[in-house]
Amino acid sequence: MMTKKKVRCCILDFCIWLLFHLQRKIQRKQCQSFGRNNFHRHLRGHLVQIRMSKGTVNNHTGFILVSANGGLNQQRVAVCNAVAVASLLNATLVIPKFLYSNVWKDPSQFSDIYQEETFMHTLKNDINIIKELPSHLRSLDLEAIGSLVTDADLAKEATPNEYIKNILPILLRNGIVHFLGFGNRLGFDPLPYDLQKLRCKCNFHALKFVPKIQKIGSLLVKRIRKYDSARSMLDKQLLGNFISSIPSGEQVNIASSSKYLALHLRFEVDMVAYSMCDFGGGENETRELQAYREEHFPLLLERLKKVKPLSPAELRKMGRCPLTPEEAALVLAGLGFSSGAYIYLAGSQIYGGKSRMRPVINLYPNIVTKEDLLSPTELAPFRNFSSQLAALDFIACAASDVFAMTDSGSQLSSLVSGFRIYYGGGNAPTLRPSKKRLAAILQENSTIRWQSFENRIRKMIEEGQRVHIRGFGRSIYRQPRCNECMCKHQ
Repeated sequence: MMTKKKVRCCILDFCIWLLFHLQRKIQRKQCQSFGRNNFHRHLRGHLVQIRMSKGTVNNHTGFILVSANGGLNQQRVAVCNAVAVASLLNATLVIPKFLYSNVWKDPSQFSDIYQEETFMHTLKNDINIIKELPSHLRSLDLEAIGSLVTDADLAKEATPNEYIKNILPILLRNGIVHFLGFGNRLGFDPLPYDLQKLRCKCNFHALKFVPKIQKIGSLLVKRIRKYDSARSMLDKQLLGNFISSIPSGEQVNIASSSKYLALHLRFEVDMVAYSMCDFGGGENETRELQAYREEHFPLLLERLKKVKPLSPAELRKMGRCPLTPEEAALVLAGLGFSSGAYIYLAGSQIYGGKSRMRPVINLYPNIVTKEDLLSPTELAPFRNFSSQLAALDFIACAASDVFAMTDSGSQLSSLVSGFRIYYGGGNAPTLRPSKKRLAAILQENSTIRWQSFENRIRKMIEEGQRVHIRGFGRSIYRQPRCNECMCKHQ
């Protein structure tokens, strides 16, 4: 027999579910479905962001503090999730803080990366945002009064129901909640339409890089293109006033500018070590990666003691191994990119360094990084600020003619591809190799002919180019094609 408490919970769950589906149904009548697309044909029509409706801020329930962990892109997601949670709970959001990480080693705070005033102004009709807590709350011991909420206290991708049941009572009792970590602590569905729309507004409109980053980012793009004006809405959204618009009615030939591909080669030591895969480095590689795991991933090693680990060959067959630089180059060659292609290489230090990259550079000698394009003086203000350096990579990748990723699970790749969908007008292709399918193709390396390899690589990439409306539970930051974020206007 169900208790009254269980009945109330069930009713609340059902109401949230019903509200979500009713809102989706109403919006489907307002937006037309999207056309299909492939690698060789862009979308017909224009994809534009929906007009954001104004909200009202009533019945303030308290203050929400967020101390976000991770690097630049994890923190960006945390900020947008915090905005949605503040709206859900009718709370005032304090400008989020960024935690110092022993991995990223960057003390940058929100105002070092994003324009505070733009953030607050863009969202002023949606939620209350303040820069600092009121003075009478700053001395409170939040852990002692039960207002400190860590990632251990909140489920990953938690539902609105969980926030209403578990967090709202704390807000009402203490007037303040501090989320510590806040990594992926708000799910994507089910979520009320307005909250999903607010996430979209935060990510694609409210978070603008500070002038310092926009200025140097514009130098990166201009130098690799050898062209000074904006070529699309993407450029203006990324670089603001640091890139000039083409005057209305003036015909400017941009064919003379250099087109470039941006490659996010996710092959840093942390990912290589965590994968448990074999990358052909012999005993030295095995010892080096094991030592790295013992220092940085002790919990991973503890888990592996309790189960029979998969072999490196099995992991590769399942698509769990990061693409090596050599494999990434093979994919590009299979797609027909010539040796003269200009390639911007994003990311941190490649595991194996120059020796690992040598075969790739031999095939594609026009590979450049931000260190190649910028002078030591221009880079100096960014030294020791890994998140700000990552912001430069974000700009160069998002503004590229073609963006290629080697790990679709990477947060940078996810956010960049979403940004290109939102502002690219169907003219900003992204290449997503399937690691599982590529492993199967490369297994035949001794028997497969080059023409067959090319055909299979092209087919793999073309299937990844198909236009998809965001599926249930999928990230709105990566796939903004949905009624809550984008509409197709005939």
